[in-house]
Amino acid sequence: MKKISVLFVLFILLLGLLVACGAQNNEPAASDTGSESSTESTSGLPDLGGREITVAVENAYLPFNYIDPNTGDPAGWDYDAIDAMCELLNCTPVYVAAAWEGMIQAIADGQYDMAADGITITDDRAEIVDFSDGYISIEQRLLVRKDEDRFASVEDIQNNADIRIGTQTGTTNYETAAGLFDTDRIDAFEQFPFAVQALLSGDIDVVIMDETAGQGYVGVNAGELKLVGESLSSDQLGFIFPKDSDLVAPINAAIAELRANGTLDQLADQYFSDKFTITYDDLE
Repeated sequence: MKKISVLFVLFILLLGLLVACGAQNNEPAASDTGSESSTESTSGLPDLGGREITVAVENAYLPFNYIDPNTGDPAGWDYDAIDAMCELLNCTPVYVAAAWEGMIQAIADGQYDMAADGITITDDRAEIVDFSDGYISIEQRLLVRKDEDRFASVEDIQNNADIRIGTQTGTTNYETAAGLFDTDRIDAFEQFPFAVQALLSGDIDVVIMDETAGQGYVGVNAGELKLVGESLSSDQLGFIFPKDSDLVAPINAAIAELRANGTLDQLADQYFSDKFTITYDDLE
């Protein structure tokens, strides 16, 4: 009886060992989970796997992008927004300074992965580049000298051939001006600071520009400049990419998330309100 009992005990122990081993073999190996890079983050957003993205910026368009006069570092809405997007998407932005003139064509040619420079979404531009979803609406306005009393609307300007109009070349502001006035009345400048300086010196009489930028000029020249008239155009701004870029969908997803979690509202309060005090004079 004792011999049978011992064999029985050994059988039970062996059976338990086999069952335990079988249970362990059914567990997934560590190499089966997490060994490959995921294409979707835990938040449900695309995961770009640390990919570097070259971003063209002008570094001369307040408040979207500029060189901070206090630190010498690049700063602005574009930097904060894209940094936040890449944090969501697991990517690394590589910012490259590029002149506005030729920027859209450079993206179309694939020189950069994307561009951020307060770029208005238009059908003509969409023929050669892809746009993200719009992230902000911008109004076009008339910037004039503070003592200007000859006109207060587009119609007044159209009826007075002596009034000269200034704006920046290659912008939708120029397109708006060309659609409203004879082109021989328009002075096109390489950058808006030059147009505003011409306005202050009396070489031109009005500048057509985005309201956000105009408010910045009024802020630093409160005794000399003002915005007048109704909005000339309400435009959506977006990021641009080479045609068929695989970055459009992830960036759109990130824009939607930043809108949903309040980040876009926070950035608007930081950069498009009186809290933003940097002016073009500070950048000189």
